[in-house]
Amino acid sequence: MGTKLSCREFVAFLGEYLSGGLAPEQLAVFDAHLACCPSCVNYTNTYRQAVRLGRAALGCDDGPVPTDVPDQLVRAVLAARARTA
Repeated sequence: MGTKLSCREFVAFLGEYLSGGLAPEQLAVFDAHLACCPSCVNYTNTYRQAVRLGRAALGCDDGPVPTDVPDQLVRAVLAARARTA
């Protein structure tokens, strides 16, 4: 495999793909690959299902963080995101 892609880039790409945010050219290339690669279709479907189940477990899609989530946990998530940004 000659192309390097970080996990973060991969997750960001799949997120954009699933949300319909890819540029038409990117979408065409990725869809063409999916048309001939059952392994990637399976992985993408599993990823899609994991996102759906995660959102269902929270009971909301993009609402505010529930009030029962500890502030310390929210701060830890924000700090981790800031370190990797």
